[in-house]
Amino acid sequence: MQISVSILAEIPEELHDSLKGFLETHPNWDQDRLYAAALSLFLLQNGHTRGDQTPSRVYLDTLFDAPVSRVH
Repeated sequence: MQISVSILAEIPEELHDSLKGFLETHPNWDQDRLYAAALSLFLLQNGHTRGDQTPSRVYLDTLFDAPVSRVH
C-alpha cells in the first residue's frame, strides 16, 4: 500500500501561474506528479544522503510516469 501525505503550501502567484501554464500544456502531468518530481529533485540536489534511495526512485518513477515504488 502506498502512503500519501498532503501538503499545503503558499507559493508566489507568478510560480502558481507558471505551474498552471505547464499543466495546461502537458495533459499527462498533474499537480501531484509535478510536486513529487520537484521535491524529490530538490532533495537529490541538496544532499539527501541518509543512505535512502527513495528521492531518486520517486524522481525517476515520476518523470517516466511509473507508479512510485516503495522502498522496503
